[in-house]
Amino acid sequence: MATAVPERAEPGTDPGTAKAEGGPRRDPGRRNTAVLVGFTAATNLADGVMKMALPLLAARLTGSPALVTAVSLTLTLPWLLVALHIGVLVDRFDRRGLLWVANGMRLAAMGWLTSSALAGGIALGELFTAGAVLGVADVLASTSASALVPAAVPPAGRERANAWMVGAETVGQEFAGPFVGGLLLATGTSLALGLIGASYAVAALALLLLVGRFRPAGAAPGAAPGAAPVSVNSRIAEGVSFLWHDRLLRTLSVIVAVLSAVWGAWLALMPLYAQRTMELGSREYGILLSALGVGGLAGALTVTWVNRVLGARRAMFADLVGTTAMVALPAVTTSLWAVAAGAFLGGMGGTLWSVNARTLTQRRVPDAMLGRYGAAARLFNFGALPLGAALAGLIAELGGMQLAFGVFAVVTAATPVLFFRNVPRTSLEAGGE
Repeated sequence: MATAVPERAEPGTDPGTAKAEGGPRRDPGRRNTAVLVGFTAATNLADGVMKMALPLLAARLTGSPALVTAVSLTLTLPWLLVALHIGVLVDRFDRRGLLWVANGMRLAAMGWLTSSALAGGIALGELFTAGAVLGVADVLASTSASALVPAAVPPAGRERANAWMVGAETVGQEFAGPFVGGLLLATGTSLALGLIGASYAVAALALLLLVGRFRPAGAAPGAAPGAAPVSVNSRIAEGVSFLWHDRLLRTLSVIVAVLSAVWGAWLALMPLYAQRTMELGSREYGILLSALGVGGLAGALTVTWVNRVLGARRAMFADLVGTTAMVALPAVTTSLWAVAAGAFLGGMGGTLWSVNARTLTQRRVPDAMLGRYGAAARLFNFGALPLGAALAGLIAELGGMQLAFGVFAVVTAATPVLFFRNVPRTSLEAGGE
């Protein structure tokens, strides 16, 4: 979610380079931003549909909660299993090419499921396999797209590009994806899967419109003559070491781990808490969950203004306040509107943090390290989610759900001390060290 080396010129961001090489005379940043936002919107819409569709298709085949949950897990488990190795690939090969590979994997999975549906039905094993392929493709696409931004968009336009990309992710994953998925599945499984595959295909074709070179700095098609081969594990260790030995990036990653654990706890406890303690019906619970997505979208739409008024440091601090409110309010009240307000603040703060953290990463992390660094940093995010959920369940079992919310609120309220001691204001400004 977040992530120090001295500021340096980044490859592929000088408009004069393209002009000197006979390329476009106009800055391609706006065009590239539009392409990347469109790609993000199309693929995240399809991903959002699949996150809803795969468990639903599994539920039609089995009544086992464990098996249905396991199908859902195939979409996210690759972040823990292969993210670091994919980071090495992203720092070795052309990043636009890797996006095509990722979408090719998605198309293969969707084509297989569609043909199975047309042939008479999808088996549970096919859902597991397709989910794993889609999960690995998501890791590859997300890591590659984030690392590609510095080569595609000049520094002045990155905050805007990141904001729109995060907004597209929020809309696709939280709003449009589940809604569209329900409508598509109602028309028929094979048609729904075919249309999802078409979305991935259109997104892949859009990448042809990108202007620039997207091979990582220092990456060459073959090894230098006489150079000793570097193992994959050594390259992974370089990325982890780079993150951990920089105080600023290490601090942000530790805070991210805490915030992710809090989100994992909130998401794990809220369904039961809303039903039993708040006594909400399905309509009211939908309002509560929607507040998260609305907050995230609001953050994407206002982050440029918030940064201009408050500065990036205070905007990121707002996430600490919002996340604290998100878990503290359920600990002290069962009011739907109060808890929904906390969810809104948590969602908005999360987007403010994500946009500024991405911009900081793209400015400070060397181009040749972006893939490995990004993969290592995301392990803090995705690895802490299940830990937070497990700890919340244990505390709730021993002392009740409101106590669990209260414990996580206290832990989150302590993060500003770490943040302000280790994240100076100048570090979040362009050119800051």
